[in-house]
Amino acid sequence: MTTQTTKETPEAAAVPPPGAAPAKKVSQGHRRLLTRRDRLTLGLMAGLPTILHVALVWVTALASVALAFTTWDGIGFDSIKWVGLENFKELFSNNPQFWPAVQHNVIWFVVLIVIPTPLGLFLAVQLDKRIRFSRVYQTAFFLPVVMSMAVIGFVWQLIYNPDTGLINSIIGANEPGKYIDWIGDPDLNLWAILVAASWRHTGYMMILYLAGLKGVDPSLREASALDGANEWQTFKNVIFPTLRPTNTVVLVVTIIEALRAFDLVFVFNKGAEGTELLSILVTNNIIGESSRIGYGSAIAVVLLLISLVVIIPYLVATFRKERRA
Repeated sequence: MTTQTTKETPEAAAVPPPGAAPAKKVSQGHRRLLTRRDRLTLGLMAGLPTILHVALVWVTALASVALAFTTWDGIGFDSIKWVGLENFKELFSNNPQFWPAVQHNVIWFVVLIVIPTPLGLFLAVQLDKRIRFSRVYQTAFFLPVVMSMAVIGFVWQLIYNPDTGLINSIIGANEPGKYIDWIGDPDLNLWAILVAASWRHTGYMMILYLAGLKGVDPSLREASALDGANEWQTFKNVIFPTLRPTNTVVLVVTIIEALRAFDLVFVFNKGAEGTELLSILVTNNIIGESSRIGYGSAIAVVLLLISLVVIIPYLVATFRKERRA
């Protein structure tokens, strides 16, 4: 008696023989994906950050806008009085520090866009060539960005010290009668602080442009080389036009950095003697000796409106590109 063994494929084995009743699906029952403990954990993980964000960002921002139309010394809510646009009228007409602060913020932006931004682009182009020890150079140039602004201020205070500072020691201005007071002189202190700010901003721009250069199609460089273009022509006519999205980000970031400048100036001389900024005026009026919270909030609203003029067009353009894509 012979036995014949047949091998069936999985598909053939799954097909029931003719005339056989179809197999019933085994009910696995309702699987509970999340337990009560899981829901509680997720609720806490998502709910607490949301509550903190709303309370510390949105509520405070809306409260600041509302307080801009009032006068309040910060002692008791009963002392809040509605004054309408009086804070803004006084700000634009009777505050001798407001327009110099606006001018200094504009100077801050111009200096950051003219000096450290091209320098950061230059460093990014050089590092994109994959030179030797490029990682070491990237770390060295980016180190000021990850440092606290307060630490940067303390470091540059040592450099600008009129008696034992590095700069005065090099140029021989650390002797009696030859001192150069880089921080106390109203004609020098703003520019001295901008040097420190540019030192930090250069590394920031380098990283942004380096990320943009990494996204450039290598075939564009090859095609330009085949056409006989040199390195400068390739960068000017091929590489730089492709960095247009990066340039937009750089512009917005630089404007925001110029508007939010505070830490460095406050560490140096608390915004006095020629280094007034809008952020310094807000701080001095809200937590200063006068404690004019309504007036300080009005300055903060002006600063917010200037920021929105820049941010909103950028967001609109970004969302349009996403929809087209």
